[in-house]
Parts: sequence; C-alpha cells; structure tokens
Amino acid sequence: MALWDRLKESAATMQTQLTAKKNDLKSGAFRDASMAMCALVAAADGTVDPSERQRVAQLISTNEVLQNFPADDLRRRFEDNLTKLTTDFDFGKVSVLQEIAKAKKKPAEARAVIQIGVVIGGADGDFDKDEQAVVREACFALDLPPHEFDL
Repeated sequence: MALWDRLKESAATMQTQLTAKKNDLKSGAFRDASMAMCALVAAADGTVDPSERQRVAQLISTNEVLQNFPADDLRRRFEDNLTKLTTDFDFGKVSVLQEIAKAKKKPAEARAVIQIGVVIGGADGDFDKDEQAVVREACFALDLPPHEFDL
C-alpha cells in the first residue's frame, strides 16, 4: 500500500474513532487542546498561508466532534493560537504545547487531540514531515507513545 493511501486510511480511521467518542469529548480542556493542535499543525513549517488557514477553519466548522462547541469560539481559539505561533514560533510552540498538555488528565481526550492533529495534517493530502514532527511532540506532551498513531 502506498504511503499516501496509508495516510488517508489512517486519517479516515481516526475520524471514525473520534466520531464514536463524540459524546465523551465535551470538556473545556479538550476544546482548548484541540484548537491548539489545529494551530500547531497549520503552522508546523513556521508559516501559515491563507489557503492553509481557510482549510483548517473549514475543517473546524464541519468536523462532527467539534460541533459540541460554538464554531465562533473554536475559530477564535484557533486564531489566538496561530497568532502565538506566527509571532514567535519557538516561544509560541511552548505555549501551545502547554495548552495541548491540559488534555493529559483524560486519556480518551488526549488520544482524540492527537487524532485531530493527524486528521488536520492529512487533510491536504500531504501529512508532511513538519506536521508529523509537531504531532509527535504533542504525543510527548500528552504522555502518549507516537507509534500508537503511526508517527
């Protein structure tokens, strides 16, 4: 199986798992960590182009799991995290990873945050090395083994 096919299959599987857990993913920590993850993946290469921002914003507003929260609130949190990352990527990344780490207390939420990162990373058809690297870092922040997510 080609790498791209495996990535598509993995992202689809993770989205299915997320949807199955939708009713368990309603905490503020999950909401905040998810938006931090979305911003981290979007800015993984150190920049965020407008099409990338639009794609992630669309995914946020259409993802069934994230519909537990008001879309405007999610978008604002996503943009706030992006601002931290685009102002000073290294310093912003520390802050964003701390936000992600707040989901560590509930293993199901922590896994769901990583799954969202994989779904966002694979959304454009290219889950590149930079995106994989930041999702891997988020795994460490959440005390989850990256190999569990094929990272």
